[in-house]
Amino acid sequence: MNATKAWHIMRKELRMGPRSPLFLYALVLPVVMTFIIVGVFGSLFAPSPRLGIVDEGNSAVVRAAQELDGIEVTTMASIDTLKTMVEANDLDAGLVLSDGFDSAVRDGTRPPLVFYIGGESLASNRIILQVTALDLVRQVTGEPAPVAVDVVTIGDAEAVPIATRMVPLLMMYAVAIAGAFVPAASIVQEKEKGTINSVLVTPATVTDFLAGKAGLGIVLAMATGIITLLLNNAFGNHPFTLMLALLVAAVMMAEIGLILGIFAKDSNTLFALMKSGGILLFYPVVFYIWPSLPQWIAKIAPTYWFLQPIFEVGVKDASFGDVWGQLVIALVWIIVLIPAVRAMSKRLEQRVAINA
Repeated sequence: MNATKAWHIMRKELRMGPRSPLFLYALVLPVVMTFIIVGVFGSLFAPSPRLGIVDEGNSAVVRAAQELDGIEVTTMASIDTLKTMVEANDLDAGLVLSDGFDSAVRDGTRPPLVFYIGGESLASNRIILQVTALDLVRQVTGEPAPVAVDVVTIGDAEAVPIATRMVPLLMMYAVAIAGAFVPAASIVQEKEKGTINSVLVTPATVTDFLAGKAGLGIVLAMATGIITLLLNNAFGNHPFTLMLALLVAAVMMAEIGLILGIFAKDSNTLFALMKSGGILLFYPVVFYIWPSLPQWIAKIAPTYWFLQPIFEVGVKDASFGDVWGQLVIALVWIIVLIPAVRAMSKRLEQRVAINA
């Protein structure tokens, strides 16, 4: 392989890439998916209880509520506004403290406590806010708590939020579309338009041609992978290890892209291959979303061995020493794929020779 010729081919692909809808799709997709997943799953599956308070006096309950961890407290001046926000599910519950509420509580006159509950609020948030409201009122009297709560975590103490568990899915889309699909589609388009013959009329060989396409996939996959990690705040504290894992992912995807691009006779065949074969590449992400599933099944897929170190380093702050074994297995998969790439390269060379 001539590195200079491969570089010229890759540079041409990068220069012409923005004219391709697929190229732009590969760049935009991780960004769009990140905003959708963070916007939907980040708020639906892990919402903090939201309490609104209207204080008609100067109650100590408000100050105590604002110091609570894990509860979003909003104060407002109007009861009508409070009711409107609770009804619209902008708040889970609303509390109205009448003028002189604290004095009445201390005097033992049992003042009325108006507490609105949103019909669309989660049952868990309702219970939390009801108990919290009663505890805040009790604190006004200065009496000690009747019981001490001992919190015991059962199950996975390192539970990961659902939005974070979606990061492998986003990374898989980022590196698969950019690293595999873009170079594969580029090869197929060259074959369909017949431009591959003109390229190979030059001193460039089939190996140079494929190296340039692979380089395009690697550069693009690295770029989309970095963007995805940054958008999801999953860059960790070991950037070198993370970049190494991402490079491994990009190289593996580029190999798969070359195989698919040479094998597919036209664009329809390529899309069919990506849809059917994509399941084998993407299925490990399911085991991050539902970690209770048997993890050994995910380890059968080659993509698991770069997804896992990316997840460990980016999300769980693992170091190179924690993931080097997984990266070695990913490299073994890359080596295993090399004979397949070489075989497909010869196949392409024969096709070009026949059509020449």
